Amino acid sequence: QRNSEDEKAAIKAGEVPQAWKDNPAKLRQKDRDARWTVKFSKAKPAAPGKPQHIDIAVPAFGYKDHVSIDRRFGFIRGWSATSASAYDGAQLCNVLDRSNTGSKVWADTAYQSIKNEEWLDKNGYVSDIHRKKPKGRPMSERTSRANGRRSAIRSKVEHVFARQKGPMRLFIRTIGLVRAKVKIGMANLVYNLTRLVWHQGRGAPA
Repeated sequence: QRNSEDEKAAIKAGEVPQAWKDNPAKLRQKDRDARWTVKFSKAKPAAPGKPQHIDIAVPAFGYKDHVSIDRRFGFIRGWSATSASAYDGAQLCNVLDRSNTGSKVWADTAYQSIKNEEWLDKNGYVSDIHRKKPKGRPMSERTSRANGRRSAIRSKVEHVFARQKGPMRLFIRTIGLVRAKVKIGMANLVYNLTRLVWHQGRGAPA
């Protein structure tokens, strides 16, 4: 259902519009936790002599799954669910598994901040997070090579999202963050079970 400008203003202020309070049936159908965001799809390099492609901005409404995996087996070890507009970098401390015996942490540039670096150091982790390109200056060859090394490890986490979006066809159709967390949590559990089956299949005799 579309919301009026007054209703949108009330939601952003953390309030419940009066018209919804007066109509409990309508209130039950309104999702006050989900938010809009814009996902950018990177354009592929154009062929020689062809016009350069541009990035595509795709609006999305709903929730987001943040996960961390272990390097060796690829199991989801920690996760959190937020509205789609939540900043990924703020979820670092919520997804890391304190019982994991590994101390190194790989992540993309969204997680690179002074606050995260200080938190990792304070909690006994070793940061191997991607370094950002200096503003107004080209990235050094040394940093570029280091980021490439990090990508070989960090990119494995994308398998989780590819699996959930593809074969698992994960799509959130619930109302409210509480129900969304349940569905996302179950999807993460199912992913780990399918991952376990895959590992067991690798070790089975032909």
